[in-house]
Amino acid sequence: MTSAPDPEKSVGFLLVDVARLMRRDFDRRVRSTNLTQAQWRAIGHLAREEGIKQTVLADRLDVKPITLGRLVDRMEAAGWVRRRPDPCDRRASLLYLTAKVQPILEELRAHAAEAREDLLAGVPADDRQTLAKTLERMKHNLLTSETAGADNHKD
Repeated sequence: MTSAPDPEKSVGFLLVDVARLMRRDFDRRVRSTNLTQAQWRAIGHLAREEGIKQTVLADRLDVKPITLGRLVDRMEAAGWVRRRPDPCDRRASLLYLTAKVQPILEELRAHAAEAREDLLAGVPADDRQTLAKTLERMKHNLLTSETAGADNHKD
């Protein structure tokens, strides 16, 4: 009789657990910045993809658009973010980081580099590359499946 696989060693469990621990670790590292997790996550996404639609950022952060709207309101009031109208959709706003947030962004990047090295300590370079490629493939598979599922529900 074979024993059931250990659920704590399943890919899904490990991915969720590692992601949760990574967020918690990064939150601890940036505590001195007085940023909330929502703020540093939004800043991080905007740094990689400035000019993103507010609704797309809400989806990437896995929050409701109204929740993100309030967050962006506060970040705009702090002078970190500015909204610009989307020239293709007058109902949409595009989000951009301001120069005022650049020192905060540099600090976040420094903390991220340190966190990444601590996370991957003892993992050989080849294994790091294999892990990144595997995660990219998994992401691609899920996005493809999500798109196919959405297309099937249009009928």
